[in-house]
Amino acid sequence: MSYADEQDWEVVIGLEIHTQLATQSKIFSGAATAYGAEPNTQACTVDLGFPGVLPVLNQEAVRMAVKFGCAIDAEIAPYSIFARKNYFYPDLPKGYQISQMDLPIVGKGHLDIEVDGESKRVGITRAHLEEDAGKSLHEDFHGLTGIDLNRAGTPLLEIVSEPDMRSAKEAVAYMRKLHELVRYLEISDGNMQEGSFRCDANVSVRPRGQQQFGTRTEIKNINSFRFIEKAINYEVERHIEILERGGKITQETRLYDSVKDETRSMRSKEEANDYRYFPDPDLLPVMIAPELLAEIKSQLPELPSSKKQRFKEQYQLDNESATILTSARELADFFETVVKLSACDAKICSNWITGELLGALNKASLEIAASPVSAERFAGLLQRIADNTISGKIAKQVFEAMWQSEESADAIIAAQGLQQITDMSAIEAIIDTIIADNPGQVEQYRSGKDKVFAFFVGQVMKQSQGKANPAEVNKMLKAKLQ
Repeated sequence: MSYADEQDWEVVIGLEIHTQLATQSKIFSGAATAYGAEPNTQACTVDLGFPGVLPVLNQEAVRMAVKFGCAIDAEIAPYSIFARKNYFYPDLPKGYQISQMDLPIVGKGHLDIEVDGESKRVGITRAHLEEDAGKSLHEDFHGLTGIDLNRAGTPLLEIVSEPDMRSAKEAVAYMRKLHELVRYLEISDGNMQEGSFRCDANVSVRPRGQQQFGTRTEIKNINSFRFIEKAINYEVERHIEILERGGKITQETRLYDSVKDETRSMRSKEEANDYRYFPDPDLLPVMIAPELLAEIKSQLPELPSSKKQRFKEQYQLDNESATILTSARELADFFETVVKLSACDAKICSNWITGELLGALNKASLEIAASPVSAERFAGLLQRIADNTISGKIAKQVFEAMWQSEESADAIIAAQGLQQITDMSAIEAIIDTIIADNPGQVEQYRSGKDKVFAFFVGQVMKQSQGKANPAEVNKMLKAKLQ
């Protein structure tokens, strides 16, 4: 069964996204946050909850939270407090997590997404600061569990949406948009494989037209766009199947098994009172002065939605190209550098970046920041296409050589003798020979079989080893085949 075709039910989705902030030290201690250190080498006495030690708030984490709030047009609380969220788990050495409950630093805001060409606004309920827990390791311990506390105390911004999404596709679009935004703001690297950006999905269904929400389940710790879509789709279909059998949904927390493509029960769903929240007595309230708020607002970069609209207007790009090119701040910068340095038409630059360059990066599993071909070298390649030094076909060959070396396009073109033939007499000689050698095809073309023209173009390009200017070849062939 596919719930997308089910007319009797409406899906309701809300997401809680945990974003690891890109601070150099932890939120309440001076311990490092670098990923990949040996287990338990980056957890100090504050992170471990030793008696007599006190937490000290990391100011940069506060600034990053406020920066995010400004970017989503949210209410920034002038006064917020930290609370203790009490629960016992092996990777939580203090027996409580320092978080925010009643007075979060970021209040109501919103994020606009686009799905199937339609724009939709998703409300954001709140975003609050908290510390991360450690990590339980179950492999290689022969039935035991290892605990790595390096992550304990790492600053997180938990971003809680309103239950405004009505399909897994909308949830993925929202998650992608949020991922894009935190990277633009440079408050998180968004590395999902390392756990810097992970999601809990709250899912319920209700009869279409009903105002009251159905019973929800929460799918925990999903760190992939593909998995969030698959997990939600599975869970929605599970809800509908149970309800149509006359059963009831149990409010619980579930885990998604990507191997079996299914969710399974983890534990009954806790409520806020289960955690016995109370204000942390060791931390002062956070006061955001109007001057600090004004300073952070003034330092906001051009945001993705604004940049996308500018690209469409300034460079006359279609919506799809503008969306791709502004999906990462580094990619947008790369594009604008290429346009400026190459002096080529922006659409040509866009086509080459979204085609050849991104294709090569995807194949090599690289981000744009790690591209072997810099914007400056790439612009040099496009200049040689624009001034007819090489054809588009030869340019692809040059690009491959640039990818494998550090040489410029000019050096590769010169070394391999790839310049286009601009001597019209040389091109004319090739064309005359091909026409003379293929009288049958000439007769076919002259009798009205226009498709044969491609045969002649192909033969000329073959004889010239791709170096003849295609536009000139077409022009001269048409004149001679009259």
